[in-house]
Amino acid sequence: MSQLGQLYGLGIGPGDPELLTLKAYRILTSVPVIAYPTSEKGKSVARDIVAEFIRSEQLEIPLPLPFSTENSAQPYYDLAAEKLAECLIQGQSVAVLCEGDPMLYGTFMYLFERLAPQFPTIVVPGISSTLASAAILGVPLTYRNDVLSIIPATLPENHLRDRLAQIDAAVIIKLGKHFLKTRTILAELGLLAQSLYIEQVSYPNQRIIPITEVDPATVPYWSLIVIPSQQSGSEFA
Repeated sequence: MSQLGQLYGLGIGPGDPELLTLKAYRILTSVPVIAYPTSEKGKSVARDIVAEFIRSEQLEIPLPLPFSTENSAQPYYDLAAEKLAECLIQGQSVAVLCEGDPMLYGTFMYLFERLAPQFPTIVVPGISSTLASAAILGVPLTYRNDVLSIIPATLPENHLRDRLAQIDAAVIIKLGKHFLKTRTILAELGLLAQSLYIEQVSYPNQRIIPITEVDPATVPYWSLIVIPSQQSGSEFA
């Protein structure tokens, strides 16, 4: 029986190729098979990030996944896992590209659940946009005993309000069509003045806009709001 291939969950960072870790680069440029999620239209954000590093002799496996919440993704993940299993059974190692970090709201998590029990698996962490955004905006997220909350804007309105009412510091993700709902809640809770909006973190088309000036109709899915700690580091110096 031939040796099984190695499965890699490869965190490739938020968008800037220079934020790729050395380990991720080494694996990306050496594995025989690269897989990545694609949208319904065939676009792959993950592949675009590292396109310059992919070699022509590497086998590429697009994994169509519906990013619309109206569809159940389970059959698509099942099919994607079957495709990757075929390569792994044949002894081919496979790197699955994942924007940000694979284990933080990453598509790889669902493949990990299906494949890791059967195949040797290594997860390579990546820089998440939630943390990169703080560096780009130039705001410390937390001090000392602050609790950082990462909150999806896709939560029902009452749940989102309850979560935001209790924060020390927060990053609100998955804005898109949920931006107006989120901004309204922030205003109700008196959090709007300290809320910072950024979209397409670390991409060439990155934009930082005052949150009160954002047009809700133009907010992409790849945008977020940072609410940094309201404490001061000088208090603890």
